[in-house]
Amino acid sequence: VARLLLLWAASGLLLAAVAAIPPPEEAARMARYVLHSCDWGALATLSAQEGLRGRPFANIFSLSDGPPGPCGGSGVPYLYLTDMEISVQDLEVDSNASLTVSLAQTPYCRKHRYDPQNPLCAHIIFAGSIVKVNDSEADLAKKALFSRHPEMESWPKDHNWFFAKFNITNIWVLDYFGGLKIVTPEEYYSVKP
Repeated sequence: VARLLLLWAASGLLLAAVAAIPPPEEAARMARYVLHSCDWGALATLSAQEGLRGRPFANIFSLSDGPPGPCGGSGVPYLYLTDMEISVQDLEVDSNASLTVSLAQTPYCRKHRYDPQNPLCAHIIFAGSIVKVNDSEADLAKKALFSRHPEMESWPKDHNWFFAKFNITNIWVLDYFGGLKIVTPEEYYSVKP
């Protein structure tokens, strides 16, 4: 019985270590971890709308970098979009955007009583552009998104939904005190969360 309890305790510690967030000195891993932990983000565009033209405009979008679970995802933020959406109309004029994801949407920050603005409630800011995925990547995007957002499969077909991805050019990590950390896309994609 003691041996069984020891084995159970060891496996519990291993699972806890796997589920733990990366340490602050591993900013690239933190960026991958936070993105994979999030189901949505705030996408900011430059508005093309009358009365707002040229001004920043933020909107919430469901996203996914892969099915939930410890596999860690691809690191690529996929989105399911329609030209009927106001932010997508902005992107048709200027595809540049920024995307912010935060552990505030997960139980982690609530559990530790971290305010969303507290640096310990990690958030990641991506800069880049939104691009439609090609046919060879569409199946990957569909699996990533529909596994986390099954409702998407029933959205009206006449809205002409399409799969897109956030093409990352810059990454900023805020996960500890002392300011933002810069992570290159190369560093980001070379690590596993």
